[in-house]
Amino acid sequence: MGPIETVDYHTGGEPFRIVVGGVEEPPGRTILERRRAAAEGLDAVRALLINEPRGHADMYGCFVVPPNDEGADLGVLFFHNAGYSTACGHGTIALVTWAIDEGIVPADGPETRVVVDVPSGRLETVARVENGRVRSVRFRNVPSFVWATGLEAGGRTVDVAFGGAFYASLEERVEPGELPRLIELGRRIKADVEAAHEIVHPLEPELRDVYGVIFWQEEGASPLTQRNVTVFADGEVDRSPCGSGTSARLALLDSSGRLPRGNALRHLSVVGSEFTGRVVGDAVIDGRSAVVTEVAGSAHRTGRHVFELDPGDELGTGFLLR
Repeated sequence: MGPIETVDYHTGGEPFRIVVGGVEEPPGRTILERRRAAAEGLDAVRALLINEPRGHADMYGCFVVPPNDEGADLGVLFFHNAGYSTACGHGTIALVTWAIDEGIVPADGPETRVVVDVPSGRLETVARVENGRVRSVRFRNVPSFVWATGLEAGGRTVDVAFGGAFYASLEERVEPGELPRLIELGRRIKADVEAAHEIVHPLEPELRDVYGVIFWQEEGASPLTQRNVTVFADGEVDRSPCGSGTSARLALLDSSGRLPRGNALRHLSVVGSEFTGRVVGDAVIDGRSAVVTEVAGSAHRTGRHVFELDPGDELGTGFLLR
């Protein structure tokens, strides 16, 4: 395995490692085909970049690939400690920031439109640019919907909604000191829900199962403010407010009447960073009522790296301790 070049960002504290060199493009006509090819042919690269000692259990990254067609500017395959996700809001925000920073997509004014193909669908994004720098990115997500409410799992009652991936959510105390407990509870809830229910997107069978568990607590009513931490993949903790999870929360809040149309949700993370989300329209997914959401946040570059694997390294592509 030759040297692999990356540019790293964080969005609201959550890392995002963008592969920019040293890796062959996974074949395929569509993003989902390329996702399958990456899982088969590039998983050693994913492991090298995610695992210790080069990464950690909470690392996140992506391969940049061509879009499905000329209607989009970029394609992306997201990866984490357990494989390849179907959606990633914090990663989308970081990717668009990187693309404008690097001139891959030229900034054409104070609001620059960038279209990104992700495994869950095509995302329209708008970057707010000031003095040549990206200050924030807003993305319009694929339609989000409530899958079920009031399910019993892990000794709790949870609601399940789709925001590019499926999330179970429930009210809990969200503090850094609670993370060990929430990680284990999240793993238990995910296992229980998947054991009792087949959760599959009605239009795309590859969008399936519970990706993450969102623990949330109320912080304020005007505007509606909630703090959350999302435990996803294999016990991975999202430091950001979770972009696709924010869309799932918006679907639930809209369905319950908690968030009037057009009003903003201030979605805070466990480290205090913030995304802003709102429902901006209606949609229908295979006869099921859905909503169109927009989520906004900011990303910042943290470094550039060249990673190598010494052929004599007995630890190979690394390890995870959690």
